[in-house]
Amino acid sequence: MQKRKTGFTLIELLVVISIIAILTAIGVTQYSNAQKKARDAKRIGDMKAYQTTYEQYYATTGGSSYDTCGNMNVDFPGGVPSDPKSSNPAYASECNTSNYCVCATLESELGNSELGTTDCLGLYGTPSKFFCVQNLQ
Repeated sequence: MQKRKTGFTLIELLVVISIIAILTAIGVTQYSNAQKKARDAKRIGDMKAYQTTYEQYYATTGGSSYDTCGNMNVDFPGGVPSDPKSSNPAYASECNTSNYCVCATLESELGNSELGTTDCLGLYGTPSKFFCVQNLQ
């Protein structure tokens, strides 16, 4: 009687390793996309914080004018929001006493500047990647 060999064949091992490699590649891609979406959510939140701060300033000054972009540092209690990927306040802005426009470049989502929802078109860069806020008054 012949003794049966136990263990895995080379083909079985290669199939299992291939499946693990495919699942790992999918997982890494999904993780990377989730990180981009989280950073974009923070950028959008920062833009809304800018808008809220500007509108509060406008309301507390009796509706006479908006603050200029350079003076906004004192209006944010925790300091000016910075980009989550780099530590600079890397948001495009254009401000004067009658209006403002502040934009953030998004990584994975379509911004609102290409859709005609803002008057901030052409601030700089690719318009479809920007999320912009502007004066409400």
